[in-house]
Amino acid sequence: MHLLNTKFVTILLVFVLSNIIKEKKHPLHVSTTEVNINAKDKTLEISTRIFSDDFESVLVKLYKQKTDLNKPALKSQMDALVKKYLLSHLQIKANGKTVALNYIGYEIDHEATNIYLEAEKITPPKTVEVNSTILYDMFDDQMSIVHVVKGSNRKSTKILYPDKSFTVNF
Repeated sequence: MHLLNTKFVTILLVFVLSNIIKEKKHPLHVSTTEVNINAKDKTLEISTRIFSDDFESVLVKLYKQKTDLNKPALKSQMDALVKKYLLSHLQIKANGKTVALNYIGYEIDHEATNIYLEAEKITPPKTVEVNSTILYDMFDDQMSIVHVVKGSNRKSTKILYPDKSFTVNF
């Protein structure tokens, strides 16, 4: 009887631990956004990188529909969700004025989703402000790493929830 109880406890422990491990795929909730000032083309090139599992979770939570960023059959549907989410959770100001961001698309890179945006006809700004609330509606320990690049000059910071913005002067 003792052996049976030990076996049961072992099986239960394995089950509980495997569920804990499944829920904690990565203990860090982080996104990275880079704003590249392209003076030659007069554009801002923006890329954002988010863990795909976290990103899919927030999309399901907010938009209440099937979400699979890897599934080719859902690509146009996912593009619409990704665009809607990013444009409402990431804003860029150049010289104090909000710039219109054009959604370019997304791609999956291992466990992350890379999302690409662009702002056109932008005179190279002296000041750039990045406001990010990416995954804030999902995690209260979210960290956003932000890089702003102008030529060979790169300025970076981390924004910790609940803070939202980073301003760079060149």
